[in-house]
Amino acid sequence: MASVTSLDVARLAQVSQSAVSRTFTPGASVSDATRVKVEEAARKLGYRPNAIARTLITRRSRIIGVVMSYLENQFYPVVLEKLSQRLQRDGYHVLLFITDSRQTDAVLAEILQYQVDGMVMASTSMSSALALRCEEAGIPVVLFNRVSAGSENTSSVTTDNYQGGLLVGQYLARTGHRRVAYIAGLEDTSTNQQRERGLRDGLAESGQKVFTRAVGNYDFEDAKAAARSLFAVKAAQRPDAVFVANDHMAIAVMDTLRIELGLRIPQDVSVVGFDDVKQASWGSYQLSSVVQDADAMIEATAGLLMEEMDGANQNRAVVLPTRLVLRASSAPRTPTKDRK
Repeated sequence: MASVTSLDVARLAQVSQSAVSRTFTPGASVSDATRVKVEEAARKLGYRPNAIARTLITRRSRIIGVVMSYLENQFYPVVLEKLSQRLQRDGYHVLLFITDSRQTDAVLAEILQYQVDGMVMASTSMSSALALRCEEAGIPVVLFNRVSAGSENTSSVTTDNYQGGLLVGQYLARTGHRRVAYIAGLEDTSTNQQRERGLRDGLAESGQKVFTRAVGNYDFEDAKAAARSLFAVKAAQRPDAVFVANDHMAIAVMDTLRIELGLRIPQDVSVVGFDDVKQASWGSYQLSSVVQDADAMIEATAGLLMEEMDGANQNRAVVLPTRLVLRASSAPRTPTKDRK
């Protein structure tokens, strides 16, 4: 049997061929009555729109390439799910690429083969060469939860990481902690650098400095090793609080402190994380954490992409405010009126 075409559907539905096209084009304007007639005719004829053919006509694939490198972090699977749902509401679909920071440039050539309309790079950075290639190809890119040196012409959406670190430093100093440690993520990432700088400035307001630090590389096992290095010492040399650069590592740190080292949280040491993932509120952790509003970040990301795919200028940085949520993993060392 010959393939059914949109013209066959138009004849049966007694509408124009362009009305059939609009019916099956996400976001296109078509009346409810026309849509019902076209869909009924398509069902009777067994017609299925050809997305590839439509791409050749419109020069738009309606595909957004999403590059991620850190799905073991509980924050990013949630982001991926919500971002996909948000883009689908506007008629776009996600093509996911898993990489790490060392492979990002190499995977770009593969992404470009799919004629994506835009790209979101989450938990990974972008080189200046990669940014230039995307600009030359006319593909807008939005960095999610990262900013990157060398990609000044690329838009970004972040939480105010500096403000989050500042809030933690102010809180720990105000509540009587005097030996505050920091467990860093990846040293060369903007998120880690800004969070640590905020912590140091928050402590400095009370005349304090970071007592000690270790590096967890945003990795579960590395974070456990960092906790051992900081706390497997004499009691007088142990930190009385630790700010961990994200919740993924903070959960590893809490397990190590309690199970391996026999320390009580928060009686012996307060623990604060960053992201406020769902697991942070679980009863076995009750982790104090800096909130990253995934919904607001995704909405801002989708908005920037849509505007730039419609020709708006790139190079905009959206920085969203944050807040500190206090739970049972942290407590004042001395009584304070500021306890919340």
